[in-house]
Amino acid sequence: MEDIVIASNNKGKINDFRVIFPDYNVIGISELIEDFDVEETGDTFEENARLKSEAAAEALNKRVIADDSGLEVFALNGEPGIYSARYAGETKDDNANIEKLLTQLGDETDRSAQFVCVISMSAPGEDTVQFKGTVQGEITLNKIGEHGFGYDPIFFVEDKNKTMAQLTAEEKGQISHRGKAIEQLQEYLEGDQ
Repeated sequence: MEDIVIASNNKGKINDFRVIFPDYNVIGISELIEDFDVEETGDTFEENARLKSEAAAEALNKRVIADDSGLEVFALNGEPGIYSARYAGETKDDNANIEKLLTQLGDETDRSAQFVCVISMSAPGEDTVQFKGTVQGEITLNKIGEHGFGYDPIFFVEDKNKTMAQLTAEEKGQISHRGKAIEQLQEYLEGDQ
């Protein structure tokens, strides 16, 4: 079974990769490098994903996958965007982020939003490649559901008539922004063999 190293310490993200890549041994970077962290100084999801994958590939001298993802709410000019994980402050706090977002939206009637994921794959001596996935939805008034992480409890997917937090991991993997980007990555890897 081939290893895939994910340059993330986010257990939710790593689990998403495990569900979508059952034929690979998915390893979180913290299993190989203690306290791996890259300052995300980019202005886009693409730039931040590239920073992480290239730094990790250099540190490990092997192929590494990183992603940068977040929520874009159209009525808020794309906020929280690249700041999704720390929207409410420097410490990652899903509940605080959700509360801030709901407060910012207030009584706004246009609650359309999208999750965005950019996956970046880097390896020594190879050009970095990137894949982007999105999923459209609406922001709910309250949290609904117990699964997932981040903004999942307030992101309603019309096709499923559920929030992301009401979907099983398998259902979420089939429609999610990360799932769509990973699907493109899978096709690339299969074509590469």
